[in-house]
Amino acid sequence: MIRLNQLVKRYGRFTAVDGIDLAVPSGELFGFLGPNGAGKTTTFRMIAGILRPTSGTIEIGGIDINRRPLEAKARLGFIPDRPFVYDKLTGAEFLRFAAALYGQQGPLVERRIDELLELFELTRWKNELTESYSHGMRQKLIISGALVHRPEVIVVDEPMIGLDPRSARLLKDLFRQFVDRGGTVLMSTHTLEVAETMCDRIAIVNGGKIVASGTMSEIQEQTSSEHLGLEDLFLKLTGGMRDHQLDAILGA
Repeated sequence: MIRLNQLVKRYGRFTAVDGIDLAVPSGELFGFLGPNGAGKTTTFRMIAGILRPTSGTIEIGGIDINRRPLEAKARLGFIPDRPFVYDKLTGAEFLRFAAALYGQQGPLVERRIDELLELFELTRWKNELTESYSHGMRQKLIISGALVHRPEVIVVDEPMIGLDPRSARLLKDLFRQFVDRGGTVLMSTHTLEVAETMCDRIAIVNGGKIVASGTMSEIQEQTSSEHLGLEDLFLKLTGGMRDHQLDAILGA
């Protein structure tokens, strides 16, 4: 459902994404991991059609997003890392606006909006302006907006930020049911425990390149690190802080 072929994004002389190849099939929850500045958010924004690649192609369900953007985006729900909403809209108005972007309106959409607001415990605030929403409430509204048109693919950047434990568990269960029913989720997170327990496969990105990809056991085999967990694998592949650096900082 998601296919990236030699995807590149440059800003002047700086290369943020450097020749990424990736294929994520239907029915899979795929983790896209990397340190800050590795190119994850830039990649996701290109997949969502917010940024245009310098070179390479992006397909959503076999549709090239640059050649047929409306068809490709109709299959996609994008949850960004920052929950931007329009402060002068109510929660319900924001979701109606999100649905209308995909040409959807009427009684079925209203029922879908009510279902999503109830699921994320926002019904009480349905007719309140979003300027009064907390960060966590805004995050849940953004997630609802990505789901309101019933996408086939969800691309989500740091989904758990701002969510309380109950809402985070709800989102995990929602994503798992979504992929079990044939949907596709591409997810970035810095919470490696979440990635290790949720994701079917993982790609680790560093310096704009994928440095390892596959299941946990496949990545362990690729790196000759069968005894390491995801956190230690991540640090090994991305250059974590060394003991001598800690010693220098702590004055040891």
